[in-house]
Amino acid sequence: MFPSKTLLSTVLIALSVVDASPVRRESTATLGFTARVNARADTLNIAAADRARAQAMQQFGNTNKRAGSSSFSITNAATVYTAQVGVGSPANQYTLLIDTGSSNTWVGANTPYKTTSTSVDTGNSVSVDYGSGSFSGEEYLDTVTLSSGLVITGQSIGAAKTSTGFTNFDGILGVGPTDLTQGTVSNVDSVPTVTDNLYSKGTIGTEALGVYFAPGGSAGELTFGGSDSSKTTSSINYVPLTTTSPASSYWGIDQSIAYGSSTILSATAGIVDTGTTLILIATDAFQKYQVATGATVDNNTGLLMITSAQYANLQTLNFNIGGVNYGLTANAQIWPRSLNTDIGGSSDSIYLIVNDIGTHSGSGLDFINGYSFLQRFYSVFDTTNHRVGFATTSSTSATSN
Repeated sequence: MFPSKTLLSTVLIALSVVDASPVRRESTATLGFTARVNARADTLNIAAADRARAQAMQQFGNTNKRAGSSSFSITNAATVYTAQVGVGSPANQYTLLIDTGSSNTWVGANTPYKTTSTSVDTGNSVSVDYGSGSFSGEEYLDTVTLSSGLVITGQSIGAAKTSTGFTNFDGILGVGPTDLTQGTVSNVDSVPTVTDNLYSKGTIGTEALGVYFAPGGSAGELTFGGSDSSKTTSSINYVPLTTTSPASSYWGIDQSIAYGSSTILSATAGIVDTGTTLILIATDAFQKYQVATGATVDNNTGLLMITSAQYANLQTLNFNIGGVNYGLTANAQIWPRSLNTDIGGSSDSIYLIVNDIGTHSGSGLDFINGYSFLQRFYSVFDTTNHRVGFATTSSTSATSN
């Protein structure tokens, strides 16, 4: 694993007024998080780490059931997002990874889980394997505090007895689809996620999650219950979740991709995932992109590398989602040059953030729009209406890379 940098995790939670009424309200609650490069120079390069996650997600999706484990990695991601979350009463604080690609919430990897007056031991065991990391332990129902004004009672929490791969974190705040908890807890088929419980208790009016990355990508916000219009510069365009497996097991959508005016990936299914750093596309599409850009593969980072002259000639990479084009400018297609050395690259090189998913198109999961896409567009993961939405932000056309 790459040695992790010192983490300074700050959380700002802005809340709407919450009353005790069980009546559903169209309210939202926003949880701020900190993003950082999770550099690990002595093992997988970031392209290989992303590809390993993608291949494991493909395998799990094809089984339609986790069967006690997920084999994809969140701790190997080159970019991770953390928030301070309280568990129990009085609340004990934990630094948790935020992941839209998994759904169990658990603590205890570093700071042990401490029972309090609100802790209820269900008697069930819980176990999840994340590839390069894992945990197993007991399931509790407990109070989860995102702030003094936003408290979730009776939330399923995994209390880790053993864990690997979480040296600098206490666990995970899982905000993926509920189905991803299937088979992870004994004696039950699945368990409600944090978002499920916010909705069922009437705290939020819609079971939806808005994701925003601040310009530069160093921080961001999760908006439970919908979206934050102050963070967007366009209306949100929604598309239904794909029905194509294995993408349908996750936040899956259908899209096509064109480089300039040339289609490199015809309309097909894939997923949107904060736990993937790069944009991964089917091997045949990747090969077309590499030829079109003239890029060569850099062995140290696993990324495509281009010259300054090639960068000046980069054309817009258009993602057609539901008939709407979301264009990545030349600057949006390159890795932030200020972070080149963090991924084992050269400070004066130019690297592309599009890479090979490792399988040809037609697999049922032919792309992953990861962090490199999501930092340019606001995204909404809407469980209630079975859809995903996107909008432009102030970062869409930024030239900060």
